[in-house]
Amino acid sequence: MIKSSKLSVRCTQIIFRRNNILSLIVSVFIATSLDGFIARENDSLDWLDDANKTLPIGEDCAYEKFMQGVDALVMGRHTYEKVLTFKQWPYKNKRVIVLSSTKLKIPNDLSTYIEHSSLSGKELCASLEKEGLKRICVDGGITIQRFLSAKLIKDLTLTIIPVLIGKGKPLFSSLIKDIKLKLQNTKAYDFGFVQMKYQIIEQ
Repeated sequence: MIKSSKLSVRCTQIIFRRNNILSLIVSVFIATSLDGFIARENDSLDWLDDANKTLPIGEDCAYEKFMQGVDALVMGRHTYEKVLTFKQWPYKNKRVIVLSSTKLKIPNDLSTYIEHSSLSGKELCASLEKEGLKRICVDGGITIQRFLSAKLIKDLTLTIIPVLIGKGKPLFSSLIKDIKLKLQNTKAYDFGFVQMKYQIIEQ
């Protein structure tokens, strides 16, 4: 069964080869309702939990395979604090970087894997590339939006859950300029999920 955090853990690929920025792949892997929301207004993921109950045993919509190719996760403070409320930490021993301008509380048992950063998206990606990281995953609506606006995201894998929740927290927000995408792959699952992978066209 897919954990709520798994499909809400969203990952984006970036190749920095412009403006003297180093090369790094950033990816987004995330689930949304059919009407484009990643959570209810109160942050509830009950609609996603209900959808996950319909999955065959062992099915995770390629999440684990995707995560095996990711060196680190980057998320905002709000997403991090939400994930801490889950019954189990979903990222195992994967490195997690939390973006926040204020001090972060990190549980002792997770201190080996979680770190805090106040760098901008571009600064962080340049720093991680210098460390030797090849690919990172960006999670959380606001963080994804900021990375998109900064032209850092290379590709997005979206899993559409067949439910309309009416209102909530949207994956995307307003943009100064259109972002063009190229569809790379689509998979329709028998249980109703539809997964689409898009490459962002550099402009």
